[in-house]
Amino acid sequence: MNKKIQGETYTVDIHRLDEKGSGQAVVWRKNEEGNERKLKLTIPYTLPGEKVRVTVEQPQKRRWKSKSDEVLEKHAERIMAKCPHFELCGGCVWQHFSYEGQLEEKTNQVRNVLQLQGFDPSVVNKTIGMDEPWYYRNKMEFTFAADGSLGLHEQGNFRNIIPLETCFIMKKEMKDAVLEVAKWAKENELTGYEKEKREGLLRHLMVRMSFKTNEIMLAIFATEAPSSCVEELVHRIQKYFPQVKSLLWLENRNWADRTQAEETHLLLGRDFIYDELMGFRYRLWFDTFFQTNPVQAEKLVKLALEMAEPNASEKMIDLFCGVGTFSLPFANQVKKLAGIELVETSIQSAKRNASDNGMDNTYFLAKDARHGMDEVLTHFGKPDLLLVDPPRSGAGGKVMRRIGRSAPERIIYVSCNPASFATDIKELEPFGYTLKKVQPVDLFPHTYHVELVALLSRVEE
Repeated sequence: MNKKIQGETYTVDIHRLDEKGSGQAVVWRKNEEGNERKLKLTIPYTLPGEKVRVTVEQPQKRRWKSKSDEVLEKHAERIMAKCPHFELCGGCVWQHFSYEGQLEEKTNQVRNVLQLQGFDPSVVNKTIGMDEPWYYRNKMEFTFAADGSLGLHEQGNFRNIIPLETCFIMKKEMKDAVLEVAKWAKENELTGYEKEKREGLLRHLMVRMSFKTNEIMLAIFATEAPSSCVEELVHRIQKYFPQVKSLLWLENRNWADRTQAEETHLLLGRDFIYDELMGFRYRLWFDTFFQTNPVQAEKLVKLALEMAEPNASEKMIDLFCGVGTFSLPFANQVKKLAGIELVETSIQSAKRNASDNGMDNTYFLAKDARHGMDEVLTHFGKPDLLLVDPPRSGAGGKVMRRIGRSAPERIIYVSCNPASFATDIKELEPFGYTLKKVQPVDLFPHTYHVELVALLSRVEE
């Protein structure tokens, strides 16, 4: 043990990665009474099996998070990061990990959480990756710093903004449009919003792009209505970025640091853009939830269809249906489909998207999942097939038990959080459901997130 004025330095072995992709290590130390105490270390940007040197600045703590001083023995899959902002920007945390290594880790992550809940991990297939794991995001959100510069939050320090120079997970057209807005804000000396002081004009910039139609949306979130200087921005966007079909100025005076709007000002084009998925057309507004990786999203929908094997005589419920990402492809193959979603604007979009695509066998209801199911089952009857695609927190025990009592023959569960997925499906075992297949899909390369689609079948007694 090497004691320093600033703390204590240890050489440790990384034994696993946590749920946020950071390395974990343990140190046993003796206190003044001679009793051993455990120090749990979280060390970002390290990989399992590596030996690293780390300094603990407050040795009296039982938990400590810090970057390593030096990697002494490297993992075989450690590589040089591609982005100059890596280890500063909070976007990608695994650029030091080869893509093959990332996929293997994500597969193991899914298998481990299922095994903890008593499921057979052999039902989990290897994670399906991308042929090109870069430039895959169709939506990004950036924050303005107090001086008006635009960028992403620093890893581990949410108050600090890393100015944007480049980004390798969104398309060049998106990056160039974002940099043009950043340049305009700087040239006009516009201030960024400081949450603590509740001062400043510009809060966020959201960019989204359709990979199929090439339409781009730019949405600026600010604390006040637009001034005359936006005319110059509109001129620049029209001149240099004709694919921008929606330029919005959104007033947000709320204390919460979210991309929300109290009033919308349309500066250019329309207030939505068109996108396509699986041959269906969707309208996307600034607050529309849509899969951020369209290439892998299509694989996800195709996998769900393959696992479910829907047919034209069946009735189906799509729970947490959103704007109909899964609803429309499935409705095309079943007799009737009912979609349930809490967010009213999403249901309005789902109805409009179904109408735009000529679908007349869908019914969409704006209600919470459990009570929405009660209402749908009363008028709709027992479903043959049910798809559930909940938020990261999962559907929850009450909803899962309601699903079990509704007794669909097959359940397709789409999840962005393997841990909540494993907990949820445990609730289905008393109702006679067996986990048949789990297919992880990598929608977020260079991050620790993994999506999956799973099939559960009901076994009649």
